[in-house]
Amino acid sequence: MTNMTKTSFAERHFLASDGLQLYARDYGSDDPRVKQTVPIVCLPGLSRNSRDFHLLAEQLSTRPEKPRRVIALDYRGRGFSAWDSDKSNYQLPVEAEDVLAACAALDVQQAIFIGTSRGGLILHLLAAMRPALLRGVVLNDIGPVIDIAGLLLIRQYLEARPVLTSWQEAVDSLKMVHGTAFPALDQSDWEDMAQAIYREKDGVIVADFDPALVEPLKALDVDTPVPDLWPLFEGLKPFPLMTIRGENSSILSRATFAEMAERHPCMKSVIAWGQGHAPLLHRSDLLDEISAFIDGIS
Repeated sequence: MTNMTKTSFAERHFLASDGLQLYARDYGSDDPRVKQTVPIVCLPGLSRNSRDFHLLAEQLSTRPEKPRRVIALDYRGRGFSAWDSDKSNYQLPVEAEDVLAACAALDVQQAIFIGTSRGGLILHLLAAMRPALLRGVVLNDIGPVIDIAGLLLIRQYLEARPVLTSWQEAVDSLKMVHGTAFPALDQSDWEDMAQAIYREKDGVIVADFDPALVEPLKALDVDTPVPDLWPLFEGLKPFPLMTIRGENSSILSRATFAEMAERHPCMKSVIAWGQGHAPLLHRSDLLDEISAFIDGIS
């Protein structure tokens, strides 16, 4: 199991525009060489947090030939950011504003953004809100059309919230839910996933997010129309773009993935073989693709 010690990153605490306290991990910022490269900002999925990117951030921030400053965020209601008393604030526009607040607080003028799932949706918004902030974009298993069946599956496992009394139980629970979609993962990957998703609290292992995040999903059914974000996707055309699709993704369909490549003719398309939603980015095949992509930008 990965030791997520604080020696490889600095903890940053800052305020959102409405005063809520937010949190980020800042990797490589004390290395003077990173000032010569464009930083990377990592945006996690719906219920996830900065720990999802720990291994990727460590590797990108310590590359001997071209280290990068890597910042990974906890949105409000996740990880070490405060839970919002106004649950209606758990929505994409508010979280996009929080990303802008993070960039201002951490002196990020421009960055290459990596957005997993919900993080990629936020990037669709940022392309319209603050295009000058984007130097390049990596979308991890997300696009302008979301498969409703995948959303219902996410709701199902987020609502379950099993009682877990040990880290091994947490690992076993993840394998039971996601094992079929992620045959490529080994034992250490499952252990790392558990460390990213859960936190120990009062002697039990709990999912590290405000349960209110699930509320908007409860109204969904198979006939619920999904938002059409193609107009926002057009805003990503000016930027270098790489989209990763999990081979077994339940969220990003093959058809949407193909249409994204047609509409953004310079998009780099990558398949995360043996992974579902959402792929672990630190595995060697994806790490190599991401490294080559960011090096091609600056």
